[in-house]
Amino acid sequence: MFKRTTIASVAIAAAAAALAYSASADEKKPADEAVVYTRAEVRSFFKESDGRYYVRLKLLPRAKIPFSTQNFLVTDRALLAGIAEGASVRFTAKYLAGENTLTSIQLAEPCQRFQPCD
Repeated sequence: MFKRTTIASVAIAAAAAALAYSASADEKKPADEAVVYTRAEVRSFFKESDGRYYVRLKLLPRAKIPFSTQNFLVTDRALLAGIAEGASVRFTAKYLAGENTLTSIQLAEPCQRFQPCD
């Protein structure tokens, strides 16, 4: 009987400690995290047979992402207003529902070769 009570109390204490740690980790996150933009060039836009709309972006070499051209799901087509194929852009994306999803995109000046690019 003593062993069961001890094991149960240890399990409850461990769960409480884990909850307290995760709550304190959330509090340490800065409220205004800096947004990190990735630079790219728009290659094309296309629509899948199921109605989903995508944009294909060629990422700059310094983006440190293994593939240079990637497809991003566009949930709000208004994000692409005024952006044409071949345009230089900066964007943010998230991995949602198993796909790279575009969250924001803006026109940007093209990066000059061998020059710093913001």
